[in-house]
Amino acid sequence: MKNIKIALLEERDEDSWFDLSLRQLRAGQVRFYKADDLQTGKWLFKVCVDPENNKAMVKAIKCPAGKLFSQLEGATMLFQKSLNPDLYYDIISLTRVDQEGRVRREVIKTLEEVPAAIREYFEVKDYAEATGKKLPGSHFVTLSKKDNEKDMITLFIIQRAWTLPPEERQKSIDLLAVLKKLEKVSVTEVGHLAAEQFGIDRNALDDLLAKLEEKGKIKKLDESFVKIV
Repeated sequence: MKNIKIALLEERDEDSWFDLSLRQLRAGQVRFYKADDLQTGKWLFKVCVDPENNKAMVKAIKCPAGKLFSQLEGATMLFQKSLNPDLYYDIISLTRVDQEGRVRREVIKTLEEVPAAIREYFEVKDYAEATGKKLPGSHFVTLSKKDNEKDMITLFIIQRAWTLPPEERQKSIDLLAVLKKLEKVSVTEVGHLAAEQFGIDRNALDDLLAKLEEKGKIKKLDESFVKIV
């Protein structure tokens, strides 16, 4: 989670938006956030708070470049009141790419499908237990504080972006930013870091390092070490 940096850009005490679920214009507080995620890139989000209906909507209004990321632009995630009045729930669904390259949402059916990052940092409950209501089949939700919009944005990135194929995420990786923090570093260490944080293999890493070297951003000291120029 430390690799996702989220900052408030603008706050509006009164604004309007169209609620697709209610099919009507709603009014309430609106806030804009920028998010910088080492795994995927830079984002811009809009959070709309509907106090009358006890819910908040997170909407991606600018996504990292890429064929798959572009399909997330305009995508929303809804957080609603749970049995605990201080917590909002979100039904966990992950992105899947079909054979035609279209990004789809898929609601998970088992706890084993919940991404490890969500299980580690967020409370996960059965839908009925969290809401007191029932839906056909099995559904699981996250619970987050209703006023913690940064957590909501983080959940959007994990569920919608981190579950895209690794090759798509590699296009947006700011490897140079990572190297700047390390200054001089062994290629082996970079490889471990890239595999752990970005899920990329050694061949993909070599390609990224070669591109940075061509642009004059880094310099290979020998076959084992690289340094920021």
